[in-house]
Amino acid sequence: MPRLRSLSVVLVLLFGLRLGWSPAVAEPGTPLATSSLDAPCSTATPPAPSSFPLTETDDLGRAVALAARPERIVSLAPSNTEILFALGAADRVVGVDAASDFPPEVAEKPDVGDYVAPDPERVVAVEPDLVLASGLHAETVVPALEALDLTVAVIDPPNLEATLASIERVGRMTGTPGAVGVACRLRERVAVVEAAVAGAPEPRVFFELSPDLYTAGPDSFVDDLIARAGGANVAADADQPWPQLSAEAVVAADPEVIILADHEAGVDAAAVAARPGWSLLAAVEAGRVVEIEPDLALRPGPRVVDGLEEIARALHPDRFPDA
Repeated sequence: MPRLRSLSVVLVLLFGLRLGWSPAVAEPGTPLATSSLDAPCSTATPPAPSSFPLTETDDLGRAVALAARPERIVSLAPSNTEILFALGAADRVVGVDAASDFPPEVAEKPDVGDYVAPDPERVVAVEPDLVLASGLHAETVVPALEALDLTVAVIDPPNLEATLASIERVGRMTGTPGAVGVACRLRERVAVVEAAVAGAPEPRVFFELSPDLYTAGPDSFVDDLIARAGGANVAADADQPWPQLSAEAVVAADPEVIILADHEAGVDAAAVAARPGWSLLAAVEAGRVVEIEPDLALRPGPRVVDGLEEIARALHPDRFPDA
């Protein structure tokens, strides 16, 4: 099964931008949402199960009406697939996009086509009563599926807190009350990270998405993770969420930590050090060029907290001595 890896992620983003789609981003100047815990998950009162019929608002602000609890669900994005499996709804998943590859059990599910352009005929063939799409599908795929009388919800969170809220939203839409507990436990882990890095100096961070130096800019999902992990994104003043920097710009920024999400393209610490002028970067001299599993930082699903923890450990190893 094809995998959504580092370079593929960038290509998908750029492909979507050429079609007029842009990833969900926070409004410029909007403070990052913070984690809040009203009570420990173990003592919090569990919510009542969703009552159907139900109308829920998706991430495009559209009202999605569900007459009954969905029993046949199609996911058109790896992040949505991971949410459904984390919520224990795997038995109701009847189709996934070709890029969905986690957990391994996903391989047993019918393939309804490419992530960018799923096959409407294959989607219809599995007779879903709910389709979970992403923002990439908003302009073309969603209208096409709705024209076939399918119920479609777009899940497209712009940052970490919105991702946790989306987990709860999917839980309500699928009649899975355990979603609140899943999100609560993830918020507790986020709070642990934020407490650990509080007050620490913020190292300059370059997050490399591809060998041609695409990175995460302001109001992007990854920028949120870097900030929460106690870092300062060197591309935070770029003019778009997913900019391409020049080698000279990176050298001028002199990052203290370089995080590679493109190591599967053959990029490693040695390759970074071999670039003209990069051997003198603070990150290279200090041996702080680290690799991260791209899916952890780029898929807005339950594992994004794993990504946050990895980034935080890379930026502040002294704050996580037992890691």
